[in-house]
Amino acid sequence: MNILLLGSGGREHALAWKLAQSPLCDKLWAAPGNPGIAQHAECTALDAADHEAVVAFCSDHAIGLVVIGPEAPLVDGLADSLRVAGIDTFGPSREAAQLEGSKGFTKELCKRANIPTARYERCVSLEQAWGALKRFDPPFVLKADGLAAGKGVVIAETYEEAQHALDEMFDGKFGSAGSEVVIEQFLMGEEASFFALTDGTAIVPIGTAQDHKRVGEGDTGPNTGGMGAYSPAPVLSEDLQAQVMREIVEPTVRTMAAEGTPYSGVLYAGLMLTRDGPQLIEYNARFGDPECQVLMMRLESDLVELMKACAQGRLGDVGEPVLSDDFALTVVMAAEGYPGTPKKGGTIALGEAEAGGAKVFHAGTKLAGETLTSSGGRVLNVTARGASATDAQAKAYEAVHAISFPDGFCRRDIGQREVRRERGLA
Repeated sequence: MNILLLGSGGREHALAWKLAQSPLCDKLWAAPGNPGIAQHAECTALDAADHEAVVAFCSDHAIGLVVIGPEAPLVDGLADSLRVAGIDTFGPSREAAQLEGSKGFTKELCKRANIPTARYERCVSLEQAWGALKRFDPPFVLKADGLAAGKGVVIAETYEEAQHALDEMFDGKFGSAGSEVVIEQFLMGEEASFFALTDGTAIVPIGTAQDHKRVGEGDTGPNTGGMGAYSPAPVLSEDLQAQVMREIVEPTVRTMAAEGTPYSGVLYAGLMLTRDGPQLIEYNARFGDPECQVLMMRLESDLVELMKACAQGRLGDVGEPVLSDDFALTVVMAAEGYPGTPKKGGTIALGEAEAGGAKVFHAGTKLAGETLTSSGGRVLNVTARGASATDAQAKAYEAVHAISFPDGFCRRDIGQREVRRERGLA
């Protein structure tokens, strides 16, 4: 079949790489794509916000499956427009995508479905938020309600810091995403991510991961969209994964279906592993970035078959995805200035980075003539597989060292927590 992949980042490069390997894929299109995606797909200038244009493209090119990579088109309802036109689509409806599009929506669903999550208050004005703040203890967790490119969460250590952060949020720091704010109780524990595929009825797990959100080594500095990740997350034992399915993911899917907003696609649960068990921090309505990169490196099943089954409501007939026992680890190379204002246009030479089996996924690149240059904050995702976290880490950084990117930087401690565990140091 012909497939259309929407998106232009590292997540989409990883998806394109995996989709193109399927014998079910006759022709892969990507919009708008990037130079890395162009190695696996024909890229086309198509605006995902123009639903009519996307539907027309699918009709003109006999597209049998549309894969929506980023969250914004999902929240915008592109999947609904495609389904109305009779086009199989991987990704949730506008209503279902509120699980990511609105923190308050998700917290209220958790309350209705008795899903373990942090105590919270939903605030629609600065005055209300100031009042709510007094009912929480520091550190304070402040979340812009809407989409903020992974940067809408502030952890404030003091009441004064929290007040200042709330001032900025309601003053437009995160645009319309901050017009409503959720204040949460701070949860102690270790963070991990759990991924599942669902067609609205059947649910199958598709891996675990841990990422590194802070820009600086040792988890310091401001939050980013993610500076690296590894999979699996051994801290999520088989028993804990079963508990997450039973207490968090399954009640979510059942409640969404019962309330007339069935969820179809990938469900990404961000978790805190507390003394009282796993608690939901947030949901994403798409694969994570850079978590997708490590999951795709480990996935041995046919991704097209899985996505098509989700789109057609027959996931229960396909069986659970098979993932390699290997570890996969990805290191994000970002442009100087990220997560603030990144320096764009820096030249990149990949050299022999992939010679040892690593894969370099393009996240923010473009071609200037025949020269590869940076065009975003997170530029490359250097990803490798190994028999252990230690092995995967060594291979990934060996590939990083082979790349020339003078205007770039990366964290040098991605996966270090798991490496220390393997060495008996944690």
